[in-house]
Amino acid sequence: MTENNFNLETNTIWSFPQRGNWLTHKGDYPGNWSPYVPRNIILRYSKENDLILDQFVGSGTTLVEAKLLNRNAIGYDINSNAIRIANTRVSGVEGEGKIAIKEGNAENLIDIKNNTIDLICTHPPYASIIKYSEDLKNDLSLLELNDFYKAMNNVASESYRVLKPNKYCAVLMGDTRRNGYIVPLGFSVMNIFLKSGFKIKEIIIKQQHNCSSTKYWQELSIKRNFYLIAHEYLFVFKKV
Repeated sequence: MTENNFNLETNTIWSFPQRGNWLTHKGDYPGNWSPYVPRNIILRYSKENDLILDQFVGSGTTLVEAKLLNRNAIGYDINSNAIRIANTRVSGVEGEGKIAIKEGNAENLIDIKNNTIDLICTHPPYASIIKYSEDLKNDLSLLELNDFYKAMNNVASESYRVLKPNKYCAVLMGDTRRNGYIVPLGFSVMNIFLKSGFKIKEIIIKQQHNCSSTKYWQELSIKRNFYLIAHEYLFVFKKV
């Protein structure tokens, strides 16, 4: 698939073997998501000139798609390096959408008023699986589980506050494994958002194609009797 022959997904199993590298999209930023994910969400749950929020902007994938699809968007990240990369990639594409990228904390969106966002489309870090800095304050990727969940409580509350009623919030989250057991980050984060007041509209299973599946890991999974994690959850919440 490419941008030109893109088709909307119609069921709850998503798989993108060709990650999507049109225009300024690249897979070189650790943990960034395929542009097919925000493109599907933006086209299904928003219209032109709507205002989209991505409070974990990373390399700017969501904002590039918003601009291309003539949506306005605000992106935040705690990491100045991410802001620099996102600005470069957004400025490299043409579109009618107005884009603002700011350094900020997803736990406290002080610049955004209540009930002003038309769609949230975001991909938070998966606790400390990938660390995006060494000691940056408020970097969720440095947090161990309990502190990560506390931070995601704040993220969910802020998401609910800024989103307009009857609008949608899409969050991609994966699981991890520790000491031989699954740590269900996905469902834990889902429950945090539900407790913040959201209703769950969709649970989409997204297949991972860039996970570690080398011969070493395949042999180790058989030897130690575990399955390699090859999926993520895309939760679509609604503020009702």
